[in-house]
Amino acid sequence: MMLNETKVDPFTLEIVKDSLLATGDEMFIALAKTSMSPIIYEVLDYASGLTDSKGQLLTQGNGVTGFIGMLSFMVKQTLKKYGDKGELKPGDIIVINDPYGGGGSHLSDVGLVMPIFYDNELIAFSANKAHWTEVGGKDPGSFTNDSRDIFQEGLQFPSVKLYDGGQLNEGLVEIIRANVRFPDLSIGDMWAQVAALKTGERRVREICEKHGKDTVLSAINNQLDHGETISRQELEKLPKGTFKADGYVETDGIGNGPFPIQVDVTVTDDEFVCDFRGSNPQVPGPVNCSFTGLASAVRTIFLAITNPDQNINDGVFRPLRIITDEKSIMSAERPAPTSNYFETMLGCTDLIWKALAPHIPDRLAAAHLLSVCSVTLSGSHQDTDEPFLIVEPSVGGWGGADGQDGASGQFCILDGETYNVPVEVAETRYGVMIDEYSLRVDGTGAGEYIGGKGVIRSYRALTDGQEATVTYGRNQYRLWGTGGGLEGSVNEFYINKANGEVDGPYGVYPRYTLQKNDVLKLMTATGGGYGDPLKRPAKQVASDVKNEYYTVDEAKILFGVAVDPTTFEYQELNARK
Repeated sequence: MMLNETKVDPFTLEIVKDSLLATGDEMFIALAKTSMSPIIYEVLDYASGLTDSKGQLLTQGNGVTGFIGMLSFMVKQTLKKYGDKGELKPGDIIVINDPYGGGGSHLSDVGLVMPIFYDNELIAFSANKAHWTEVGGKDPGSFTNDSRDIFQEGLQFPSVKLYDGGQLNEGLVEIIRANVRFPDLSIGDMWAQVAALKTGERRVREICEKHGKDTVLSAINNQLDHGETISRQELEKLPKGTFKADGYVETDGIGNGPFPIQVDVTVTDDEFVCDFRGSNPQVPGPVNCSFTGLASAVRTIFLAITNPDQNINDGVFRPLRIITDEKSIMSAERPAPTSNYFETMLGCTDLIWKALAPHIPDRLAAAHLLSVCSVTLSGSHQDTDEPFLIVEPSVGGWGGADGQDGASGQFCILDGETYNVPVEVAETRYGVMIDEYSLRVDGTGAGEYIGGKGVIRSYRALTDGQEATVTYGRNQYRLWGTGGGLEGSVNEFYINKANGEVDGPYGVYPRYTLQKNDVLKLMTATGGGYGDPLKRPAKQVASDVKNEYYTVDEAKILFGVAVDPTTFEYQELNARK
């Protein structure tokens, strides 16, 4: 390869590429180890990485897969605002969470962007995006499920400078401190993000010192081109044609819905086109998703379909094209509320999944829980009387697939490699007791390969006046099966009150008041089944009964197998023959 008359050997290019990837990993770890909030250091609700000088993604470390691509949109918005005017300089750090201007998700996900200069030339950006415990707004935790416009959801950072040439904007920090309920957590996480950005800047400059700027720039271009090559090779293996699916976003949280959504997926030798035109316009409640969020959703499922093991960069997504109507529920514009954008984002992911699953069963399973199943629970601690705030997603069942049962107790596709707050941490830091954390056994998701199980997680309030805001999407429509597999269940929650009353089931509820010893019982869905249930080996059905996944009656009705409840001996019935 020639660059400026200098030959760069492929071994050096590979070393530089791996050094950049390692930098992304180091940034990711640095943020987790210096953060203040469990939503970051326990749940891993953040992403970090590097882009080139044009905002093209080079490497990204993700806890949340739904952030794939959002870093590059943040950088491109920064370039649009400052780069064209020559107003970017060493030491700048820009903060952005505007959903419509590059932030892409909701206001709680705060992004920081830092330009990296070498020899007075802008060569890259370090960037990260993390869920702050608080950004203000009308409800604790900020991402409420009944907001009517963006202004109710918290502070907006429309790509403004936190640091200007290395000088901290003290006024901006004071505005944040005055507008959030847990300033030590939010500002502490901000400093963690700054530390991670500076780690990236330092490492990129070291790589340039070691290998030379021209070599690094050449390696960046090579890395992007290689990503494109791998994607196009995988694209050739997919069935060609146009595949359609439709579905619904069930509610906007304020009484409206369901809202129809649809997609035509066209696969050719050169392109993977997702056309969402005809889907519902943007809605009054906070399930609106911006185009940036839609793009990240499509990138996530595209990566799952093609090659989920490859390193992520913008070259990977060059064959991808996304089309949608303006001001739709998946390309919303200001001032539409976006707090629960992730439910529409998941709906868009599911449409592509549903359209292609019957045609590539070796790559796509039946439907999974299809909701972040988010919970915010606020109140006072029983020992200290200090305020607390739980912010976390919930795990559930994934669908059965060709050759394997669905996974149980896993996060949705857009949450990715995230985690629950551990029981011990929750009971120590928060005013709750965890009464139950178990697999949910509801008899659904039957198939030759069964759907994975959802979970039951029960919070017992230890003080009066606690408030739970719960968004359990996919509460009305059961999870689809494929290849003859049966449907899974839905996500729902109940309140078992201290006086013995039971309230529910609910899907979406803002600020449900809990008194001492009331129990919030969260129940996530079992995934859809794959294949004819009558083809499931009888021995495996007997094992399912023994494991209490299905009852004796369900084994007989769904699988055509009679199982002795004492010995677990089994016999195939006529239905299977």
